[in-house]
Amino acid sequence: MTDALAKATKTTTAGERETLEAFLDTYRAILRGKLEGLSESDARRSTVPSGTTVGGLVKHLRWVEQGWLQQVLAGIPAEQLPQSPSTPDDLDGDLRMAPEDTVDGLLADYDAQCERSRETAARYDLDDIGRHPRRGDVSLRWIYTHLIEETARHAGHADILREQIDGATGLDV
Repeated sequence: MTDALAKATKTTTAGERETLEAFLDTYRAILRGKLEGLSESDARRSTVPSGTTVGGLVKHLRWVEQGWLQQVLAGIPAEQLPQSPSTPDDLDGDLRMAPEDTVDGLLADYDAQCERSRETAARYDLDDIGRHPRRGDVSLRWIYTHLIEETARHAGHADILREQIDGATGLDV
């Protein structure tokens, strides 16, 4: 069992913030585990009509983390941050692996972004507000809940893709 999964099982009576952080870290670890151990070609392999890949899901969630915690919560302008491969003409650019993307690179980028996200969130209270261009004011509590939902949803997608690729299933794979 990963450290994140073990931590989540110990938070059943923890406070709100610790519980939210543990759930998010658990699903981050589960998602990460779906990409670990895949070959470069399998990370790019799609087994569904949408073209979704395990590598693409990890890449996408790296940018989701940056958007919600650095841009929305901390208010850092997009032009001061690394630029997402998504554009107004290609909204799904962050879901596709570029030719230069590698499994190790995607994992390192995701890990680094998750650490930046943790550091950013630690400076705020759950009731602190960020401004989203479409949703308006959102609290850190809401951002955590949204990130848990989105990460868990995509971890489920990655679980199905991984099972179709090599038969691996479970929380640690």
